[in-house]
Amino acid sequence: MLPPTAIAFDLDGTLIDSRGDIVAAMNHALIRTRRTPLPGPVIIRFVGDGARALCARSAQLPEPAEEVGVLVEHFISYYAEHPIDFTRWTPGAQEMLETFSDEMADVALGICTNKPRVVTEAVLAALGIRTRFRAIVAGGDLPEKKPAPGPALLLAKQLRVPVESVVMVGDGPQDVECARRAGMRAVGVDSGFGSRERLLAARPDVLLRSLSELPEVIQRWREATARVVLSSSKLG
Repeated sequence: MLPPTAIAFDLDGTLIDSRGDIVAAMNHALIRTRRTPLPGPVIIRFVGDGARALCARSAQLPEPAEEVGVLVEHFISYYAEHPIDFTRWTPGAQEMLETFSDEMADVALGICTNKPRVVTEAVLAALGIRTRFRAIVAGGDLPEKKPAPGPALLLAKQLRVPVESVVMVGDGPQDVECARRAGMRAVGVDSGFGSRERLLAARPDVLLRSLSELPEVIQRWREATARVVLSSSKLG
């Protein structure tokens, strides 16, 4: 692997704990379509595979159903207007971003999420961090979504870095599998948002309890890669 020069962050459950806003938007969509709202923990179990999958699962409908499209419209419309009513940072996220803005500013940062583009942009703008990311690939930008490799490959292209130099950071098995299929390193974040068992089963290269640990991991990989390169040059 090449030394890490870029990081692809998942959003929900990785940088932010957005469970409250996801639940509020989903229940709004259910109520608007005359369905019964669901308890928060039930809705959160359906998160990770994009807005359409979330709406279909919440309404117990097949994903291609026409009714799901109506639910998605209500979900996105409400969420874009209320992007961070209940959202908070995950542990260590703010400090980590500061580190990559200062001491490690040579590492390019990007977002790779299944969250719809309009909602992603609204959330980042409301948090005041949109300009910290050089590129964003969001739900709907491509026909495929994570765990397919396409979003990660597109992000690497937009960041103008080799795929092998990108580290994917996420809290779900979708993130780890996407990284694997794209040829990237994978860092798991045990944020409590999703299932720890499913994340462990995906076998990330490293599992973090807090994003405050990430700069040290990136630095360690950079130093290890540099030593390998130095050793190879001496042998040559």
